[in-house]
Amino acid sequence: MTLAVRTPATSANLGSGFDVFGLALGLHADLGVGDAPDGAQQLDEHHPARAPFVELGGTGALWLRTSIPIARGLGFSGAARAGAAALAVCQRAAGGDGSIRAAAEQIVRVAAAHEGHGDNAAASVHGGLVAYLDGRVVPIAVGPVLAAACVVTWIPDVTTSTDRSRRALPTTVGRGAAVHNIGRSVQLALAFERDDPSLLPGATDDQLHQAERLPLVPGAADALAAGVAAGAWCGWLSGSGPTVAFLCAPGAATAVVESLPPGGHTKRLAIDTVGVRVLPADL
Repeated sequence: MTLAVRTPATSANLGSGFDVFGLALGLHADLGVGDAPDGAQQLDEHHPARAPFVELGGTGALWLRTSIPIARGLGFSGAARAGAAALAVCQRAAGGDGSIRAAAEQIVRVAAAHEGHGDNAAASVHGGLVAYLDGRVVPIAVGPVLAAACVVTWIPDVTTSTDRSRRALPTTVGRGAAVHNIGRSVQLALAFERDDPSLLPGATDDQLHQAERLPLVPGAADALAAGVAAGAWCGWLSGSGPTVAFLCAPGAATAVVESLPPGGHTKRLAIDTVGVRVLPADL
């Protein structure tokens, strides 16, 4: 197989960290140069992955094989763009994962410029939990306890548009709501830095965007409440939706899944702590 990379899906915002936090998930998009292998699609020049690939000096035809659902709030476009940028770097440098790590800042910058925001792309490139701060990526440590946690996703049978969802948000927010989210986002970062799940309950509570977005997705508010009540440490609307995500202990995952309403399917995912990487030739 020709040169290819694997890039994780992501969940952005995590409730309180609106437009800042991104979490990489164990659901992936593979992107390569050359003829499409079995199970992959050949991409045309209009695909979102093409522009960042060319911008960073990539040449040749592109193919994509992915298990990331499109327009479901799981970072498909960010993963495709970040993967394409990383692929171009690898092709140009004739290198492997080391060349990706050396060019991570450039890869995120290019992918974020084409994406329009950087939280998803940053998490796809770096893996784990990241904060995207005015173009700068700050990785947040994921210790062994939370690295072993389960991310349960409830994925409704509808799609959403990030642009349309963003237009539903108010142009100003109250001081109380801003203070609330600052506190909860600090709580979330500390939970990861200390590898302490006891800090997670309430850490994703949001007063800036979810109240406007949840009603746009039938069943989403009920799913969020049910999953937390069933034992998830915390839950949030993934990106702009429609997916609702939960972080829980592995032993609580079944109860969380069984509590979720009809109208969507569930996935049990790990946190991807690696980020974008070169695929072995036999995959």
